[in-house]
Amino acid sequence: MSHLNEEIVVALDIGTTKVCAIAGKMNKHGKIEILGIGKVESPGVLRGVVSNIEKTVQAIEDAIAIVTRQIGDEVKTVHVGIAGQHIKSLQHHGIITRDTDDEIRQNDINRLIDDMYKLVLPPGDKIIHVIPQEYTVDNEQGILEPIGMSGVRLEANFHIITGQISASKNISKCVERAGINVDSLTLEPIASSAAILSEEEKEAGVALVDIGGGTTDLAIFHEGIIRHTAVIPFGGNVITKDIKEGCTVMLGQAEKLKVKFGSALSNEVFDNRIITIPGISGRDPKEISEKNLARIIEARIEEIFDHVYFEIKRSGLERQLKAGGIVLTGGGSLLRNVDKLIEFHTGMPTRLGMPIDKLAHGYAEKVASPIYSTAIGLLLNGIAENKRVRSLTNVINKEEEAIEKEKEMVEAENDIQDNLFGKLFKKTKEWFEAEPDQGIE
Repeated sequence: MSHLNEEIVVALDIGTTKVCAIAGKMNKHGKIEILGIGKVESPGVLRGVVSNIEKTVQAIEDAIAIVTRQIGDEVKTVHVGIAGQHIKSLQHHGIITRDTDDEIRQNDINRLIDDMYKLVLPPGDKIIHVIPQEYTVDNEQGILEPIGMSGVRLEANFHIITGQISASKNISKCVERAGINVDSLTLEPIASSAAILSEEEKEAGVALVDIGGGTTDLAIFHEGIIRHTAVIPFGGNVITKDIKEGCTVMLGQAEKLKVKFGSALSNEVFDNRIITIPGISGRDPKEISEKNLARIIEARIEEIFDHVYFEIKRSGLERQLKAGGIVLTGGGSLLRNVDKLIEFHTGMPTRLGMPIDKLAHGYAEKVASPIYSTAIGLLLNGIAENKRVRSLTNVINKEEEAIEKEKEMVEAENDIQDNLFGKLFKKTKEWFEAEPDQGIE
């Protein structure tokens, strides 16, 4: 970005149905001001993974071009999301023994985290995130902030998220070919949770479920910490395909039926309601029962949430989610009665999550949609990352200034000593070179 707009951050959500670029900055009240949105169709992504480089590059260029016109400035770097069924998560325990029992510093935490990046993974996988859970200092367990404590043995549990090297390389390649640098790569459910979940929900225990076009992303929080993540390779697109086959209609018509007339609860739909859609190439119009449409949608959503519920059970946190329950977001959450169905199906309280709590007043109405949860979350993470880099740069600059001042003081002292030694040497030399006094005759 140019110097004038260095506070503006751009996030890029490369999804299965859309590529969305959002530009924004933090205002003085700590809220996000949205300055530009570019949303275009995404023909080159399949189930959250890039399947066609050329089409994806074109979509990125189109989305960025819209944002560039709106903010009146060139976009040079973006914060990007990653998803797809290749994403896996695992738990690991790390230990370091310190040479001294002085205060634990950030360097010690960094050493622990760096050790996690040395884990042996299956071929073709890489670590995307290393997220600390709780720390243990000299057998004192359950510590969340160990910095400042004294101890020799420092341990931590980590939640580690991995993904395919090729998938992340393809994302980076597409962005770079569009003439932009990737500033950071964030797992999409983590980004969505930043935009949607309150601190109280994270503390109580909550499962965020982002129903996208190609994937359904899950992030589980408890006691304020992310505990489990998963990406399920089914989303809104499989519902559309089911409607296409079940109602024998075109794919575009199936999508319109889903969005306009679709319901996730067939019991809520009257039996006698019929939808009439035009026939193809002059054929007779086709009549579709709204009840049958709802049954198709209901069956597929129940199947998706069987996978979600399996992941919740696998995390071992099923009982801890009774208070916060499930929060839905993403385009698929806009289906009528989907929250009711999931509440019936899982027995957990369910609400729809909108990405508006972190936004400044006066935002455009279209931004207040679950479709933009991931993009706004990426924007929040990007702003936080920039802030962290700036503060770190300030610390480094201050340290460099202190070192420079110390150097100047040492040099000044050396100059003074050199002057003193120089004067002393000169006097001594003069004394030795002086003519000896004439003796008394």
